[in-house]
Amino acid sequence: MIETLKKTAQAAVAALQKEGADKAQANVSYTVTHEFNVDGGEFSLFRTLFDKQLAMTAIQGGKKGTIAQNRYDEETIAASAKGCLEAAASAQPDENWDFAPVSQNEDFVLGEVEPDTDILFFRCQELMAALKEKFPKIIMEQMIVSHKEILKAQANSYGVLFSTHEGYYEVSLMFSGHDGDKASSFFGSGVIADSLDKPFLELGSIREDLANVEKQIETTGVSGKFEGTMVVMPGCLGSLFYSLLSDFAGEGGLLSGTSPWKDKLGETVADERITISLAPLDGRIVCGNRTTGEGFRAEDYDIIQDGKLNAFYLGLYAANKLKLPRGKNDSFNVVVAPGDKPISEIIASIDKGILVGRFSGGQPASNGDFSGVAKNSFLIENGKIGPALSETMISGNMADMLKRLNAISAEQVADGMSVLPYMAFDGITISGK
Repeated sequence: MIETLKKTAQAAVAALQKEGADKAQANVSYTVTHEFNVDGGEFSLFRTLFDKQLAMTAIQGGKKGTIAQNRYDEETIAASAKGCLEAAASAQPDENWDFAPVSQNEDFVLGEVEPDTDILFFRCQELMAALKEKFPKIIMEQMIVSHKEILKAQANSYGVLFSTHEGYYEVSLMFSGHDGDKASSFFGSGVIADSLDKPFLELGSIREDLANVEKQIETTGVSGKFEGTMVVMPGCLGSLFYSLLSDFAGEGGLLSGTSPWKDKLGETVADERITISLAPLDGRIVCGNRTTGEGFRAEDYDIIQDGKLNAFYLGLYAANKLKLPRGKNDSFNVVVAPGDKPISEIIASIDKGILVGRFSGGQPASNGDFSGVAKNSFLIENGKIGPALSETMISGNMADMLKRLNAISAEQVADGMSVLPYMAFDGITISGK
């Protein structure tokens, strides 16, 4: 199958060149998904899904055109090549569009490509039984558990030819806590894994998330406004850093010139204890990308290293446009280096603050100012975790926050997509109604 996909990708590139493309690229994939569903606490569905994808990109006279299809027979490839060049003809020319040059073509096999649906179903049943025993106040609103087998090939007109055959299990949970007429808000938790050796309850932060949601059935409000320490749980930290790195180190903020870090490469932008990497090749990342969308071999790299801005998160086009080095991968597999204190010790050192499990707010302003509601959160007072909080506002500035680090936990949570600790930041404004 992989050899067929590789030939299909090369045929798509040839079809684009036949239509007049100066440079061409094609990505072809075939995915098989075996999926169990639970709705309202009951098994509701088992299904097998098949998906084909073809993406073709052409550059002609500096103009770029892209087209995507869910078929890749000869007729579809020929029609798509023609449509792709028509799309390019109507685009604005830009000399910075390009693809990766050929270096060393490779074939990758990652994860567990053959599913064991019997054990997968057993793990689902095991989790539902554990909920009744250990978390009786939790209702599993929806559980989607699947195995994905993905075969893909990538080719371009420079001679690049990569293939990947990967397989992994994915667990996606949505649940809430209930006690009589009282209920918590919904909360989502999930992981991807390359084996079924462990119960789902032991993966990622699933156990902790379930325990926290049970505690959030009863909530209290914060009185007044104060400046305190915000401790961010690993699951929330990933979304926080996605916004921060996209706006400050990513293409949008740098191309528009609004990024506060646009002239900070090599300079200190964070506390020296902070190192943030994009690391799809880290052993704790499951089936991380081995190639970029432009055909480069992916490498791990640090965005921030010991507090200094080491690199930007740029694709080839933006790097050419800005005359800056491109990012060495285009994943968002974030790995944050741990600290040397356990989270219990960090909490014990905080006089007043908040433990945040989820943040609900708009995109930060271009200067990093943010404001929103802390969801699934707890008050911290006198070194102890207090009651669950309702409708508590938090605000601050992301750029300043990185320089006002209180501590990083020694513990890290690996969910197959990222490896993140708890992080505590001082100087956050916390306010209730």
